[in-house]
Amino acid sequence: MELLPIHTPEGFDPLDLLKPLAAALAGEGPAVAPHALPDQVFEGTLPNDEIAAVISTSGSTGTPKQTMLSVDALAASASGTAFALRAEGQWLLTLPVHYVAGFQVLVRSLFAGTQPWVMDRSDGFTTKAFTDAAAELTDRVRFTSLVPTQLHRLLADPSPETLRLLRRFDRILLGGAPAGAALRALARSHDLKVVETYGMSETCGGCVYDGTPLDGVELRSVDGRLRIGGAVLADGYLGAPALTEERFAFNSGQRWFVTDDAGDVALDGSVTVHGRLDDVIITGALKVSATRVADVIEALPGVGQAMVLGVRSEEWGTAVAAAIVGDVDADVIRQAVHVELGAHAVPKVIVTLDAFPLLPGGKPDRRTIHSLLEHA
Repeated sequence: MELLPIHTPEGFDPLDLLKPLAAALAGEGPAVAPHALPDQVFEGTLPNDEIAAVISTSGSTGTPKQTMLSVDALAASASGTAFALRAEGQWLLTLPVHYVAGFQVLVRSLFAGTQPWVMDRSDGFTTKAFTDAAAELTDRVRFTSLVPTQLHRLLADPSPETLRLLRRFDRILLGGAPAGAALRALARSHDLKVVETYGMSETCGGCVYDGTPLDGVELRSVDGRLRIGGAVLADGYLGAPALTEERFAFNSGQRWFVTDDAGDVALDGSVTVHGRLDDVIITGALKVSATRVADVIEALPGVGQAMVLGVRSEEWGTAVAAAIVGDVDADVIRQAVHVELGAHAVPKVIVTLDAFPLLPGGKPDRRTIHSLLEHA
C-alpha cells in the first residue's frame, strides 16, 4: 500500500488536497499524508489497502504520532456527523488540513458532495479573514469547525457583520480543547448554534457531540479513564506496533482506544469529560482539579481564558499555577478560588498574557505556557 506525503506549508491551497483525497477514499489512489514540516518522515508500512489517510496528532503534550485512518472509519465519522447535525451542507475551513479537524472538513465535504470554502490564513486566524470567508458561502446549510481560541477572538469585540455571519451557521463545531464556562455563556448570549465536540485524531476527530456519542460510537469509563469504541477508530499508529497494541486494546472481542482523559458515562450513554488525567494536581498531598480551578477563574468578569497547570515547588512538591488572558486583579482570582474550592486550590503563581501561545492547529501550547509559569 502506497503513501502520498503532501507538504502543506503556509500558502498551501487546501483545495489541492481534494483530488488525491477523493481518490484515496474511492480506493483508486494512495493514502494521503498531509504534513506541515518539510522534513517530515513517515516510517513504517501501511497494514492494508483500506488506509485512506495518515494524520499526525497535535503533539500538544508530547511527540506527535502518525495515525492511520481507514476509508470505513472516515465514512463512519462523516455519516455520524451528518446524522448528528441532521443535515449535510457547505463547510468553511478555518484550520490547517494537516490536523484532523481541518482534514475532516474536506472529508465531510467530499461525502456530502458540497464545495468547501477556505479562509485566508496568510496572516493567521483573524476576525476579518473569517468574516470575509463566511460571507462567501452560498449554500443554504452552512457549517464550520473552530477551536475555542478562535471563537474567543471572534467574540472579543465583534462587529455586527461578524455576529450576523456567525449566527448564519446552522452549527459551529467547537473542539480541540475545553471551551470554558465563560466562552459557552458568551456564545449563548449571541444566539450562536455551538456544538461542543470531543474526540481526537485516533477517532477521526470529534466523536461525541454535546455529550452524545455519534451513531455507532460507544464510550466506557474504566477506573475513571475514558475508552472509545466503534467504527470511527483508527487502525493504529504508523510504524509503532507496540504503541498501537498499548493504546488500541481489545476487550470482550471489541477494540477500544484508551484515552488520556477522565470522564463518566451515564446509563443512557451520555458522556461527561472531566479533563485530562494529568489535569489533577497533587499539591501538599491534596488533589486539585485544574479544570475546576480554570472554570472558576473564567467565570470572573474581565477574564477571557484561563489555563491551570502544576509547576514544581520546593514547599508544595507541585504548586497550582494559572495563566490568564484578560484584566483582573490576582487577589480577586485567589479569593474566588478560595471561596469556591478551598485554600489548597488557590493558585500560587498567576501570569497574565495578552494571548495564549498557540500550536499551528489553534490549540493552546501547553508546554510553552507551562514553561512560562515555571519561570514566573
